[in-house]
Amino acid sequence: MAELLLIDRAPLASGCVETWTLNDPASRNALSEAVVDGLIAACERAATDADLRGVVLRGAGGHFCAGGSLGGFAKTIGQPLAAGEADPLVPLNRRFGALLQALCALPQWLVVAGGGAALGGGFGLVCCADQVLAHTSAQFATPEVTLGIVPAQIAPFVVRRLGPSAARRCLLTGERWDAAKAQIAGLVDEVVSGDMEAAVQAAIGRHAVAAPQAVAATKRLLLAQHETPLPALLDDAALAFAQALRGPEAPQGLAAFAARKAPPWSANS
Repeated sequence: MAELLLIDRAPLASGCVETWTLNDPASRNALSEAVVDGLIAACERAATDADLRGVVLRGAGGHFCAGGSLGGFAKTIGQPLAAGEADPLVPLNRRFGALLQALCALPQWLVVAGGGAALGGGFGLVCCADQVLAHTSAQFATPEVTLGIVPAQIAPFVVRRLGPSAARRCLLTGERWDAAKAQIAGLVDEVVSGDMEAAVQAAIGRHAVAAPQAVAATKRLLLAQHETPLPALLDDAALAFAQALRGPEAPQGLAAFAARKAPPWSANS
């Protein structure tokens, strides 16, 4: 059986970048339990990997991700629980939410790149990215409500990415967006009509000029804005600023700027 999640590591001028590829083309890379577990494990490893600068998340076979796999739920559909029985569907669904949290919390930048289907849970994965590259073939939708299902775990992440108005429109109707419409809505950052590989490498180059520790600290602040009262958030931001200035990256970055040279972590160094 082929690996459902492929992880390839490539060097940068400083550190490395990984490509995580969902590898189940027959299902359009649906999110089975095994795929979710593999992605969570990859996130847990990445969270402590000091050499890893960034992650590119992709799908094999022309599609990004067609959403959650209902195969394991087939026998439960339409079946009520027995009195007092704990529902096994609850922890299964919640585990996907844990994956979305882990992707958002990655200390590295996360680029999603792909075409074809990005539906349901796949749409949720896209919402966790720091940058989204979509081929003109891409189709985005959250069709759960049209199937009598609730887009339970992805809903908060869709709101974070799109804002309440656009999130309501897609979550409550299941309407389908092409890449251009998704860009207008704020889901997609760049529409790629030509070579996706070239676009991915260009995105990596743009992100590789940023200092790793500064990226990690900035991402923590961006994540905390949804959960922390503003005064406490600004206190944390001031502490992060002071720590950055006193740490190793700021002296190197400022000295390189003054000398009109690239800093040591940059792809151009």
